Formats: sequence, C-alpha cells, structure tokens
Amino acid sequence: MKPIAPANLQIDVVSDVVCPWCYIGKRQLDVAIDSWQRSTASPLPLTVQWRPFQLSPDVPASGVDRAGHMRRKFGDRSLADVHARLRAIGEPLGIDFDFDAIRVQPNTLKAHALIELASGSHQSRLVEALFDAFFVNGRNLADDATLRDIALTADVGLSDALVDTVLEGDSVTRIVAAADAEIREYGINGVPFFVIGAADGRRQGVSGAQGSDALLAAIRAVTGGQGEGQ
Repeated sequence: MKPIAPANLQIDVVSDVVCPWCYIGKRQLDVAIDSWQRSTASPLPLTVQWRPFQLSPDVPASGVDRAGHMRRKFGDRSLADVHARLRAIGEPLGIDFDFDAIRVQPNTLKAHALIELASGSHQSRLVEALFDAFFVNGRNLADDATLRDIALTADVGLSDALVDTVLEGDSVTRIVAAADAEIREYGINGVPFFVIGAADGRRQGVSGAQGSDALLAAIRAVTGGQGEGQ
C-alpha cells in the first residue's frame, strides 16, 4: 500500500465494482467522512485510496450471463429476498438498485485498472460512476466502449490515451492483478474492507458494510477522538 503522507489520514478501501455491499459501503463512508469533517475544527488532510479485489476473477474478459452466473455462485437460494434487503438499505443512502437491468456479469480487471490510473478524489468519483453504471443503469462493464465512455464522461482526469492504454494493453491490468493477489495475502477475502490509518501508525480495520457509525468510530479512534462529542 502507498505510504501515508506526514500528518495525513488515509482510508484504503478494498472493493469490487460489482459488489452491491461495496456500493453501500462507499455511501456509508461518504456519510462518515462528512460527519467527521463537520464535527472537527481542523481535520487532518484526508486521502481515500481504492484497492482492487475481484469477486469473480474467473469470469472471462467478455463477461457471462448474469442470471446464470448468480445461479452458479449462489445455488438455488432465491436472490429476491437479498435484493429486497439491498434495496431497502440502499434507498436511504440514495442508491436505486435495479438488479433486473443487469444482463452481463463482467470481469472487473479493466475497471480496476482505470480506477488505479485515477488519482486523489478522482478515484472516488470514478468508483461512484462505475457503481452507478452497473447497479442503477445495468451497463455492461465487460464492454470496452462502455468503460471508455464512463471513464471519460466522469471527468476524472484520464485522457483518451490513458484510457486506451488500459483497454488495449495489459501493462496496467497486470499491476492491478498483482495488487489483488497481494491484498489476499494480507488475509482479506471479503469486501468491502476498510483500513483507516494515520501517519503515526495507528490503524483501524472495518470489515463489511457495517454502517457510517462504525466507520466514524474508527476514524475517531485513529485520529485521537477528533470530532467526538461535538
């Protein structure tokens, strides 16, 4: 993981863009950060870094039929109740999940590579755009033209040439695949996973979409209680 700059707070988010709980986790993180910054007189400079994790790395580059993939992955369990729960949790966070619109389950390596090339707040903006494209609009993230349109329309500082480097070559995707493997070596095998760290070495890990309160508590623990009780 990239080092934390002096006096900085860094939040590493291990996530996949086809994970609905990761989308929920991102929105919960947004709420937690906003609450912390509003309640803190001089909050530390904050960086959010998105880390790659492929839930289904075996999916071919062209993607597979979504319905068949879900049946193979989850068996005969009905997804109706799971989807209803996700919609109920997502609605107050402003997420309008439309699972019926999703036709293709993509391989997400190229999507992660585009995120890797973005920097700073641009990363979070691109992650949001990819989540929205997949879960709200059912767009095919296995399609290069779709990924290109999302990356360029999101206005995240990626030029046509940089986007083409990802979509037409393998230099960045190989780096991302190695980063995914490294993350698994740390023992992270489920997402979302948040690592909240300060420059003095204090760390807090939060596993799963536990809610904005859990994330806010972890931020305060790492920052010595900044904003607590205010």
